[in-house]
Formats: sequence, C-alpha cells, structure tokens
Amino acid sequence: MGHITTPEAELLLDQEIPVLDKGFVRLVDYMGSDQRIVQAARVSYGSGTKTVRQDKGLINYLMKHDHTSPFEQVILTFHAKMPIFVARQWVRHRTARLNEISGRYSIMKDEFYLPADDQLRTQSLDNKQARSDTVLGSEISEKFLSTMREDQKTVYANYEEMIESGLAREIARANLPLSLYTEWYWQIDLHNLFHFLRLRLDSHAQYEIRVYAEAMAKCAKAVAPMAYEAFEEHRLNAVKFSGSECQELMNLMQGNPVTLEGKNLAEFEKKLEMMKNLSADNSSSATVR
Repeated sequence: MGHITTPEAELLLDQEIPVLDKGFVRLVDYMGSDQRIVQAARVSYGSGTKTVRQDKGLINYLMKHDHTSPFEQVILTFHAKMPIFVARQWVRHRTARLNEISGRYSIMKDEFYLPADDQLRTQSLDNKQARSDTVLGSEISEKFLSTMREDQKTVYANYEEMIESGLAREIARANLPLSLYTEWYWQIDLHNLFHFLRLRLDSHAQYEIRVYAEAMAKCAKAVAPMAYEAFEEHRLNAVKFSGSECQELMNLMQGNPVTLEGKNLAEFEKKLEMMKNLSADNSSSATVR
C-alpha cells in the first residue's frame, strides 16, 4: 500500500486559513486518512476489500465504542500563528509534538492581537474565567482598544531599543505582553486532535482559541471525512450523563419526580436543554427522502 492521500486535504495543503486579526492555521502535512483507520482496525494489507459503506460503519463503531488506537494512525502537522495567551491555553494539550519560535534566537515581530469590537465584553457574573454576552459601548470599546494599541506600540519600541543597545534577546523578550503573536509547528494524531477539538470547539471555550479549533476542524474533516463525521455524531454533538443522571432520565420517562438538587440539578437541566437544542438542530437540517 502506497502513500494515502485525500483530494480535499491535498487542496488545503500549505494554504493559510486566516484566524483572528493576524493569525492563521496551515495544514503542512498529513499521514493517513479514513482508509488508514480501517486498515489498522482490520490489520489489512490491501485496499478495496470492503465497501465505502462498510468502512463508514466500522469507523462509526470504533468511535462509538471508544476503540481509539486506529485513529492514532492518522497524523496531522500544522503551522499556526497565534497570540501567546492562546498558545499557553493550547499547550495544555500535552499529546502533541511542537516546536515554537524562540525569542532567544529570533527577534520577535511587531505583531500584536487586537480584539474586534464585538469581543470587548464585560466579565461574566456566573463564570469566573469568561466574558459575558454583554458587549461594551462603542465609545468605551474604542478607548480600551486605543489603550491596548498604544501600550503595544510602547512596549515594542522599548524592546527594539534594548536589542539595539546590545541587551541579550533572551532578556529583552521578557517584557513583551501576552498579546504578542508567536508561531509553532504542531503535530498530533487524529484521536488526540479529536479530544482537543471536543474541548476547544465547545461554546464555553475562549473565543480566541475556539476559532483556531474551527480552522483545524476544517483540516481534520478534509483528511478523514468519515472519521470526522463519526466524531461529530458520537463526541462533539453527544451529551454524556452520569449514573445518577441516567436514573433521573428514567424517573422523567416514568413520570416520577426528579430527586436531584442544587448544582447537580442545574447540571442535569443544562444537559436536557442541550439535548433539546441538538434535537432541534437535527430536525431543521434533516432532508426529506
């Protein structure tokens, strides 16, 4: 069996997908596809031994029943450019191999992230780590953006002066802010990429990393479309219930009162609402045959 390629992925190779104001995601290389997943699962040495329908069924079975190792046979390599604060969230996913630009060897570029007006929002009252849905007024938004812009301009001018005066790059970089853009090569197998995407495509993930996840999801779908469809079905658009929550579902189905209280009840009701939303989305997108 020769090198496996996917036409959609070949079209994406080395194409920058713009993200935020100055960032991007670029699919540099990939190894394997849906075909490699089913080969690994069957330990097969040939192609064409099964139909596309059977391949799709097998991939769905693997995803549904957590048989993850065949998905690890597919590898994607990305070149990405993102603000440092996004990179610090991203690097928490320790199942990838990465190589980042070094401020010890290179002079960092004068490129900083400035959020769009609609992302300048107030602090959430019920989520200590997130912004709310309330957008600041245009006047105060412009004031804050102007402050950010001027601070970035000042700190980079100071950085340049330190470098030109002979200060070591590894020290001069210490004063640069989290909004500075960095770049890296990031390689990961499909199983662990799906885990990354499940977390970072979630509506509760920070917007700035979520848009990078959306770009990488586009690449994953191009490399292994059947696997990505199974991921959407069994992971991304699925709702997981605990043992006690399953008991409450039985109570609801039998017309019995719900016994959960407090935070547990709130979490249960949130999952029920997610189920309703997913059901509505699937109904609206269904095709009548």
